[in-house]
Amino acid sequence: MKYCFGVDIGGTTVKLGLFDESGVILDKWEIVTHTEEEGKRILPDISASILNKIKEKNLDTADVLGVGAGVPAPVTEDGVVNGSANLGWNYKEVKKELEALTGLPAQIENDANVAALGEMWKGGGAGQKNMVMVTLGTGVGGGIISGGRIVGGQHGAGGEIGHMCVNYQESEVCGCGNQGCLEQYASATGIVRLAMRKLERETRNTVLRKESVTAKDVFDAVKAGDTVAMEVAEEFGKYLGYALANVAAVADPAVFVIGGGVSKAGEILLSYIWEPYREKALFTNKDVDFALATLGNDAGICGAAKLFLP
Repeated sequence: MKYCFGVDIGGTTVKLGLFDESGVILDKWEIVTHTEEEGKRILPDISASILNKIKEKNLDTADVLGVGAGVPAPVTEDGVVNGSANLGWNYKEVKKELEALTGLPAQIENDANVAALGEMWKGGGAGQKNMVMVTLGTGVGGGIISGGRIVGGQHGAGGEIGHMCVNYQESEVCGCGNQGCLEQYASATGIVRLAMRKLERETRNTVLRKESVTAKDVFDAVKAGDTVAMEVAEEFGKYLGYALANVAAVADPAVFVIGGGVSKAGEILLSYIWEPYREKALFTNKDVDFALATLGNDAGICGAAKLFLP
């Protein structure tokens, strides 16, 4: 029996999983991400945890195919990260360092890309080889899978759909430094921003008129039939649906898989994206499926492990 490890490196915790060669998760656990001192402890901590697990499970290192890892940053083909604000890293040769620390082969990819690979393998995109994953959380992330393979691009930044410009009149600045990015309208914080802007000029009664509003509050209000909330959802849906129509014209996916915290709103979320998407999609892409992600927090470790599995 052969084995591999999948690692999802986040700014707060690192999720790790031990898989057998057929893709079964044999164990999964978390360790704290120590980002202080430019994150110098992160890779040694991960390596120690993996080596301890090998010892705990009485595995022969010769039977371990390798360690796949997802990192919250663009990653080059050589496994190099040229900066990750969430981890405190500047220039980091992640693949080289992880291989030296563990004595095992390593493959490194962007975290959204490996989550997409995981959803294609075991989740909302199962059975498809061409898909785009969209993660709607604090920001908007994306991962493109073409022919069953991650599209990383020249700089490891393939799939960064959250930073497509969707509003050329926007004056407020996105976290990336540009204006009018999709992330400013379709993320959890973006949905709240749309709601706040609407409430500034809205006179109708709405349950959203309270001290603080979350994206969950907006979609809970939508489910309750709140007209103002429904109009916020429609605006969100247009931004995202139109953007995905553009993505489809380039990537030609069979399915868009929607994940992240906002996706917990469920099927009602997809209904607000689908119609605007169809309105703008190229005729060849109008029948693309939309599905909710199903793996949750396991998507990253699954996709990272898949880097070493057929």
